[in-house]
Amino acid sequence: PSATSLWRRAYRADIVATYFAALAIWIFFSSPLATPEEALVRGLLTLGGGVAALAILYLLAWLSARTTFYVVTNRRVVLKVGIALQIFHNVPFSKIESAALRTFGDGTGEIAFKLVAGEHIAYLPLWPSARPFHLGNPQPSLRCIPGAREVGAAVTRAMLEANGGKGGPGAAVQP
Repeated sequence: PSATSLWRRAYRADIVATYFAALAIWIFFSSPLATPEEALVRGLLTLGGGVAALAILYLLAWLSARTTFYVVTNRRVVLKVGIALQIFHNVPFSKIESAALRTFGDGTGEIAFKLVAGEHIAYLPLWPSARPFHLGNPQPSLRCIPGAREVGAAVTRAMLEANGGKGGPGAAVQP
């Protein structure tokens, strides 16, 4: 995965930055007893805290991107996730009902795999390689990958090959 894309999409850096900016503005304007200089210092300290939080999140995103590894073979998708405790998830194409491609403006994207009924991978050990907000039925995903369209085409070819060239469930990545 791309560290910057992971930082923005899995670690929600945009939301964190907006939160701290709004908090700094609120602190600046809600200090009626403070002098303008004191209010400015309080607002800047809040922004400094926000920058520190974003730096920590970027470090985590960079470590996640550096330690996450996705492999697509002619029979399965393997996801290696985890910074300190690395976990391998082996997802055979026979256990995949469908796959969905989502692309972003920066050229990255994600491919989420919906598993057949009865198959389940826990959300927490899968994160950040899980489709966001699908807690009840987690979907393993290739998150924030550069060249997502090309990877989606490669996954489609592998799924079709594993299916004997036939269509049907688990045979292609849907945009």
